[in-house]
Amino acid sequence: MPADVHYFGIRHHGPGSARALVAALNEVRPACVLIEGPADCTSLLPLLASPAMVPPVALLAYAEDDPGGASFWPFAEFSPEYQAVYWAQNNDAQMSLIDLPVSWRLPAKETEPNAADDSNDAEQHDADDSDTDRETDDNNDSTDTTRATTIARDPIGVLANAAGYQDGESWWRDVIEENPQPGPVFAAVADAMTALRAETEPPETFEAAREAHMRLAIAKARKDTEGAIAVVCGAWHVPALREKHTAKDDRALLKGAPKRKIAATWAPWTSPRLANASGYGAGVAAPGWCAHLWNVREHTVASWIAKAARLLREDGHIVSTASLIETERLALTLAAMRDRPQPGLDDIYDAAIATLCNGNPVQWSTIAERLLIGSEVGEIPDDVPRAPLLEDLRRQQKKARLKPEALDRELSIDLRSDAGLFRSTLLHRLKVLDVHWGKLIDAGRSRGTFRERWVVRWEPEFAVSLVEHIVHGPTIERAAVGRMAARLNEAQTLGDLASLVRDALTAQLPEAASHGIERLSNRVAQTSDCSEMLVSLPPMADLIRYGEARASSTGQMETLMNRIIVQGSLALPYASRGLDAEASAIITRAVREADVAIRLVETPDNEINGWVAALQSLLDDLQAAPLVAGACAQLLFAAEQLSPDDAQDLLTRKLSPAVAVTDAAAFFEGFFDGACQRLLYDDGLRESVDGWISTLDEDTFQEFLPLYRRVFSALDINERTRLLQTLFGKISGGLTGLAPLADAADAWERHMSIIMNILAQDN
Repeated sequence: MPADVHYFGIRHHGPGSARALVAALNEVRPACVLIEGPADCTSLLPLLASPAMVPPVALLAYAEDDPGGASFWPFAEFSPEYQAVYWAQNNDAQMSLIDLPVSWRLPAKETEPNAADDSNDAEQHDADDSDTDRETDDNNDSTDTTRATTIARDPIGVLANAAGYQDGESWWRDVIEENPQPGPVFAAVADAMTALRAETEPPETFEAAREAHMRLAIAKARKDTEGAIAVVCGAWHVPALREKHTAKDDRALLKGAPKRKIAATWAPWTSPRLANASGYGAGVAAPGWCAHLWNVREHTVASWIAKAARLLREDGHIVSTASLIETERLALTLAAMRDRPQPGLDDIYDAAIATLCNGNPVQWSTIAERLLIGSEVGEIPDDVPRAPLLEDLRRQQKKARLKPEALDRELSIDLRSDAGLFRSTLLHRLKVLDVHWGKLIDAGRSRGTFRERWVVRWEPEFAVSLVEHIVHGPTIERAAVGRMAARLNEAQTLGDLASLVRDALTAQLPEAASHGIERLSNRVAQTSDCSEMLVSLPPMADLIRYGEARASSTGQMETLMNRIIVQGSLALPYASRGLDAEASAIITRAVREADVAIRLVETPDNEINGWVAALQSLLDDLQAAPLVAGACAQLLFAAEQLSPDDAQDLLTRKLSPAVAVTDAAAFFEGFFDGACQRLLYDDGLRESVDGWISTLDEDTFQEFLPLYRRVFSALDINERTRLLQTLFGKISGGLTGLAPLADAADAWERHMSIIMNILAQDN
C-alpha cells in the first residue's frame, strides 16, 4: 500500500511554523521526512543535526569548475527545515531533500543557440501575430491578469488584505508565528494557498520544474516507504505537490537538465544575514526576535523587554524596574486595542519608546541592531568536510584565537609579539584573497610603529570568496601567493606594482614580492612617464621606512627607489611643460607625494640633491606649468631650501601685473594649497598676496573667487579671524624681531635641573 503523505506548508525561518511542525511530526510520527532543498545534497543532512553543529549555518554548494557561482541555503535554529532534520535524525526517520539539484541554480555556461531556443522564438512570433485579434479580450481580462500577477508575487499579502491588514508580514505573524494557539495551521494554510493558486497562471518554467521534481521525489518515496511521509515545503508549493500529475509529464519538464560536477559542504552563517534587510529574499525582519520566540516559551514579552532594558543599561541609560512593568502593560494594552492574540514586535516597540526611552526613538536605535538582528555566528564541527581553504582558515583562526563575529569589534595588534604578527599576517593575507574580515584603521598613522588597529567583522560571503580562490592554492598562504602573482601580472603601472609589492611583503609573501620587484624593475627600465615614476615612490617609501616592523628585506627596494628618483628628477622639468589644467593637477599631486616619500626615507645626498635641483629648475622656467612651479616653490620653502627673502621675491614676480592672471592664480594655488597658514605669520608673503589681489578688477576677482575659497578653506574660523585682523592692522601677524636668547642653552639646563629635582621629591 502506498504510504500516507502529509503536507506541511511552512514559512522559511518562521519560529511559529517550526513549533507547529515539531508538534505535527510528533503526532504523525512519519517514517520518512522530505524537505524542500537541493536533492543532490541529501548526504549532508545528518551533519546538520549533529550536536556540535551550532546554527545559523548554511549549505554551501558550487560547481567544481566554477567555484565563484556558489549558492547558499541558510538554516537557523528556528527554521522549520532545521527542526525537521533534527526531528528525523533523533527519531530514526529517513530524510531527503527533494528540490531541484544544485546544477539547476548555477550560472549556465555560454552555449550556442539551440533548437529549443528557436522553437521558443517561433512560438513567441505566433503569439505576436494573434495579438490584434485578441485586443478586445485582453482589455476585458486586464483586471483578472493584474490580480493573478499580484497573487503570484505576494500571496500572503493578498490574504492579509482580505483580513484587513496593511501588509502580509503583520498578518502572518499574528496568525501563525506569534499566535500562542494558532489552531490547525497546516490545513488552513493549504486551503488558503489552494484558493489563491486557482486564480493564477501556471508557474514559469523554473518553478514548474521545481514542483515537478518534488512530485517525482514524493512518488518515489511513497513506493519505497512503509509508514507515513511528511513533506516540509514552502506553503505556496503545497497545492501543486498535492495535484495529480503523470510521471511522464513531470519528467518532460525536467528534460535537458544541466549536468555539472558539484561540491557541497556546510559553512558558518550569521544572524545579520538572516535578515531581509541584507538582501536575503527569504529572510525575516528581525532574526533576534524570531530566535527569542523559539527559545522562550513563557513570559515572552516580559523577557524581551528585560533584554532591551539590559542593553540600554549597558549603554549608560537609566532604566527603572517600574518602567519595565509599565512597558509590558502598555504592550498588552496596545495588542488588545489592535485585536492581536498577544503583543507583537510593533506593540513592544511602541511601548518601549514611550516608557523605556522617554519617547525618544534615537535612544532605541542605539540598541536596535544588537536586539533585533543579533551578532551570532554559526559553528561547524571539526569532522565536517570543508573546502580546503575553509579548513585552513578554521585552523588559522583557532591558532590566532580570532573568533568570527558578525558585529564590528576593534582589534589592537602588537607586531613585536609572535601572536600579534601571526594575526596581522593572517588578516593581510585574507585581504589579498578579497576577504576583508579586518579593516585597518588609520593605516598611515600606524606605519612606523609596532602596533596596528583593525576593525574585524565576519560576513558569510567571505566563504564564497575563499572558495573562488581555490584555483590559486589549497592553503591561505599558497592561495595568497597565487592571487598576488596574478594581480602583479595584471598591473600595468609602476604605482600599482609598487603598491602590490608593499602588500605582498606586508602579508609575508616573499615569493610574490620577489616576482613583483622583478616586474617593477623591468617596468622602470621601460617607462619614460614621469608621473608614473613619481606615483610609485610613496608605497616604496612606506615599505623601506617602516619595513623594520616586520623584519622585511628592503635592500632591493632601496636600490630601485633611488634609481626611480634619479630618473624622475631628470624627467620632471620636461614633463611639467605645456600642460593643461587637468594634467597640471595630476603632476602636481605626484610631485607633492613623491617629495614626502623621498624625504621620508632619508635618501642619499646625490639623489636628493638631484631632486632639489629638479624642483628649483621649475621656479624660473617660463614653459613650466604655473601650478607645478608653485607647488615646487612651496616644497622648497617648507624644506628651508628657499629662503624667506627669496620666496617673497619669487612670489612678487609670479604675481606681478606682467604675468597673466590665469598663470598667477595657478602659481598662487600651487604655493599656498594646504599651506595658507603661512600668511598668518609671514608679513612678506602676506603683503605680496594682498597687493596682487588688490590690483584685480571686480570681474577678474569674481572669476577666480572659487580658487581663493578652495585655498583659504584650510583655515579654521579662528585663523580666518586672525588673518583679517592682521590685514586691517588690529594685531601684528609677523614674527619679525623674534630671536633666541643668547644664553638659551644655559637657561634650558637650569630649567631641566629644577624639573628633575621636583620629580625626585615626588618619588
